[in-house]
Amino acid sequence: MAPLLALLLAALLGSGRACPEPCACVDKYAHQFADCAYKELQAVPAGLPSNVTTLSLSANKISSLPRGAFAEVTQVSSLWLAHNEIAAIEPGALAVLVQLKNLDVSHNQIVEFPWQDLRNLSALQLLKMNNNRMALVPQGAFRTLKDLRSLRINNNRFAALPEGVFDSLGSLSHLQIYNNPFECSCALQWLKRWMESTLISIPEKDSIACALPERLRGVPLAKVPDLRCAAPTVQLSYSPNLDAAELFDGFTLSLHCAATGSPPPELRWKIRTAGQSLELRGSPPEGAGKEPPQQEPERFLVFKNGTLVIPHLSKREEGTYTCLATNELGSNHTSVNVAVAGAQKYPPQPGKDAAAGKGQAGDRKPGAKGAKNSVLTPEERGKALGPTRQSQPAAAAGTEPEGQGPARVPLEPPSVEKKCGSAPSGTKYISNHAFNQSGDFKQHSFELGVIALDVAERDARVQLTPSPARPRGAPLGALYLCQQGRRGHAL
Repeated sequence: MAPLLALLLAALLGSGRACPEPCACVDKYAHQFADCAYKELQAVPAGLPSNVTTLSLSANKISSLPRGAFAEVTQVSSLWLAHNEIAAIEPGALAVLVQLKNLDVSHNQIVEFPWQDLRNLSALQLLKMNNNRMALVPQGAFRTLKDLRSLRINNNRFAALPEGVFDSLGSLSHLQIYNNPFECSCALQWLKRWMESTLISIPEKDSIACALPERLRGVPLAKVPDLRCAAPTVQLSYSPNLDAAELFDGFTLSLHCAATGSPPPELRWKIRTAGQSLELRGSPPEGAGKEPPQQEPERFLVFKNGTLVIPHLSKREEGTYTCLATNELGSNHTSVNVAVAGAQKYPPQPGKDAAAGKGQAGDRKPGAKGAKNSVLTPEERGKALGPTRQSQPAAAAGTEPEGQGPARVPLEPPSVEKKCGSAPSGTKYISNHAFNQSGDFKQHSFELGVIALDVAERDARVQLTPSPARPRGAPLGALYLCQQGRRGHAL
């Protein structure tokens, strides 16, 4: 019996000696307390008793928590780390504390918290993270915290919180989220509605206010008027009109992505060809004006309005082109396959528009409306853009349709002079304008024969039709583009 008592006494004394200085270790109510607060510590001390259940490291000068910092004290149920200088917590540093019920890391300098560690801390009841520098809470961050009763993330740098982030907290009764620089946009509408309906105690609601936009700065979220919000919708159109068209080497292809949504969605293109996959964005740098940024010079041009231009088609550009639109409420996309027929069998004659395609807007009659505005239907999105031959001058009325008679040699365009600048007296041109792919044409007559086109944020399409006074049977075979300025052209 005496040896057994001696062993027990030695174990108790050994446990007491295991408490490192300057900490104080005390047994209370069958629990081991290690008090290391206010000791000017710069790191978690080594040699703490393995049976410690409460560890106070508050008000020290600890700047980081490396992985393994608490490997010797895995029975800790309460960990107090407030008022330190913690800026970095290595992933896994907290994951070993599976019995943790109370965690306080408030009043530190934490920017990135190891949210994945919370998956192991399913016993947590109190989580204090307030007064740090965190700006992002990932979706599902609190998914495993079924017993959490109090969550404090106030006085951080959160501009938004993911929708439904608190839904898994079935035991939550107290939530502090005030004094964060919230951006009161569509992404935060859910929080306003949730606060109006939840039974959870949310103190200082007047301090849950907007930092952005400027017009709402300081306005409590609860008093922000409802916003009109909509997820993106996407439509893809193309030029030349390729409903029954072939594309040949050297052609220019324009794909226009029209996206709607509130707030306005951000556009980007994903291109997948046999040789590469790349992603292009159409938003130019601040101050870039109307000039399009160039991506892959001589292959792709991306405009801010959603237009992707392939200046010189070849087999290298065959592939799938996907337009993606994203805003705060979600994303949407549409795709089209581009196929190139190879070299053109009949090269274009001088003076002809090599980029014109069969069925283009330029081949429609004045005042006519486009049947589809070249917009792909959902059924058409997966098909390859069909090949068509290059547009030839229109045949005179009464001629046989293509494929129903002997082959004809295309008419050469009549001799015409450039129409840049003022035209001779009496010259008259009629134009139809279809803006924004709307298909609504408006006739205008221009006595000078000059049309100034300024391409800005929206797409503009110009259809030229000769006046009735042109010689019978003479086709309109030439369209002159004359540079008038850095950002405009004359037709």
